[in-house]
This record gives sequence, structure tokens and C-alpha cells, in this order.
Amino acid sequence: MLIEEYQIELYTPPWNPGAHRFAARARFAVNISKVLPYLNAVLCGAHYVPSMNTLMLKQGDLLIAFHPHEISITDAANPEDAEQRLKPYIDLVNQTWERRREITPDQRTRLRPTHLAIYRLLPRTNCRECGEATCYLFATKLVLNLRELRDCKPLLEARYRAQLSALEEMLTP
Repeated sequence: MLIEEYQIELYTPPWNPGAHRFAARARFAVNISKVLPYLNAVLCGAHYVPSMNTLMLKQGDLLIAFHPHEISITDAANPEDAEQRLKPYIDLVNQTWERRREITPDQRTRLRPTHLAIYRLLPRTNCRECGEATCYLFATKLVLNLRELRDCKPLLEARYRAQLSALEEMLTP
């Protein structure tokens, strides 16, 4: 096990003073830098920056950052909530480290496509079937993982098969 002991710390992010929810971090003595390329290989949508020894991940509205001596998250209500939200990522680090012989480490920095690149491949009908006012807004929400491709009904039509395939490739690590 790589991370055996850690301390949870809640704090108010400097960009959100007076917030009712907090950011949280688990700090530990061990340096987890060596597991980051393995996490980069197994986490869909991760953004790894080897020069900064940082791996970032967005899952829904939760932002997770892995640093050499801490894992931090956004959106914790209290210390218990922070522990509950951080524990799966601590477990993930430990499990990934245990399985490292089965995983090919990935040192690449994969950038998420821009909303404009996604928008260009959408049907651009502004039909609102996805629940958004425009296809541009839908593209923005796709980038933020707040929407899924299947939410765009026209995109599932046979005539947009090539665009759907390109978008799936673009959005699937």
C-alpha cells in the first residue's frame, strides 16, 4: 500500500470566499509521483502534466487533483463528507500502485477538446431536444462532462454517423 496514513484538511478556496461548501485535501508523507503515470493510463479524461507532477480529473461537478503529497477535491460540506469523497481516490492510488505491473504507464498530456471543436461536429440544428438552448451550449456542457453525446438526438441519426464517430473518438480517452 502506497498511502497508509493521511490527514484531511478542509479549506475555503481563495476564489470562493464565504462559501458554504469547501475544498478538501488529504495530505500524506509518502510521495505518490511515481503512481501518476499509471493513473494517467487508467483514468478516463485525466489531464496529466508531468512537468508539474500533477494529474487532474473532473467527474461531474467534482474536481480532483493528485499532487506528490496530497489529493485535493472541490465541493465538500464538512470533514465527514470530505473523508467520504477523498477515500475512493486514496483507494484508487493504492489499487493502481498494487496493479502497476499490469498497467503500461502513460506520460502523455492529453488535452480535452475545446467546446468549439466539439460544436463544429454537432448537427448544429439548435433543436433543443437535448434540453439546451443551443448546440453551442450543449458542446460547452459536453466539455465539462455535464452532458453526454447520446443526449443529442439528431446526432444519433444515420446521416450524422461520421460526426458521432469523430466525437466519440475525441471525447473517449
